[in-house]
Amino acid sequence: MTDDFTQSFGEGDGKLLTLQYDKPLPMRLDRWLTTQRAEQSRARIQKFIEAGFVRVNGITGKAKTPLREGDQIQFWMPPPEPLPYLKAEPMQLDVLFEDQHLIVINKPAGLTIHPAPGNKSGTLVNGLLHHCPNLPGINGKLRPGIVHRLDKDTTGCIVIAKSQEALVNLQKQIQNRIASRNYLGVVHGVPNGDQGIIIGAIGRHPIDRKKYAVVNDDAGRHACTHWNLVERLGDFSLVRFKLDTGRTHQIRVHCAHIGHPIIGDRTYSRCKRLPMQLTGQVLHAIKLGLKHPITGQEMQFEAPLPISFERLLNLLRKT
Repeated sequence: MTDDFTQSFGEGDGKLLTLQYDKPLPMRLDRWLTTQRAEQSRARIQKFIEAGFVRVNGITGKAKTPLREGDQIQFWMPPPEPLPYLKAEPMQLDVLFEDQHLIVINKPAGLTIHPAPGNKSGTLVNGLLHHCPNLPGINGKLRPGIVHRLDKDTTGCIVIAKSQEALVNLQKQIQNRIASRNYLGVVHGVPNGDQGIIIGAIGRHPIDRKKYAVVNDDAGRHACTHWNLVERLGDFSLVRFKLDTGRTHQIRVHCAHIGHPIIGDRTYSRCKRLPMQLTGQVLHAIKLGLKHPITGQEMQFEAPLPISFERLLNLLRKT
């Protein structure tokens, strides 16, 4: 049975796991396999099952197949999928930390995180593939190892997983608010008070589908942003943000929603009166806190402000 199973997929670089269900109560195949393979998400396990990579007592299983005590499960782990048109490219990376499980980068402005059909090269993923040769097997497709994202012109801390186990663990830390993400940004005007919380579901803009907006709860996803006023700078303010959720453009959308958009934001701010020429929004992921996905050690990373951010602050302090 084993030889027939492996031959049906080809040996390649894949791996065959033979497991036995030893619990007295039945459990769905997909749920149990997720407990056995902590480095794989349940969604990924379900894809393996749908592809026919799992057999129960010699019969191809389904996600909802009930397992009973004594059942034998064979799980074929296929080799990493080739990444379509994605190539490794030499790139100067500002590495804040790296070990065999993760890498933390200080991302510069103007760098897109991962490829898209109209942007196939020059992304952070292209540079990471050159820096980390094993990355293609992490999460597959066009986003290998990506735990969370930063917008193209947002700078600062971003963590990338170098193993599937680290990826699943770090994503859960983001989802469960174990990881902390702090940003600094310069906004138009001065917010009321010294601190506050912005709560508003974020979804596609009802008119301009290329933008996002605060929408009704049933039309978007819950989003929560904490803010603290750091410094008043005349007609502008330096504000620290902490994310409870990680929606697309969240800080930028929430700031625009309360009437204090991030300066330099070409999508959500219409104000053209700026103290200096800017290439994009002045928003920086200054601190990232997390637990090491393997050892559990508490870790804190801080990315220094870009030169352009420092220059802007100096100009505003003089006015």
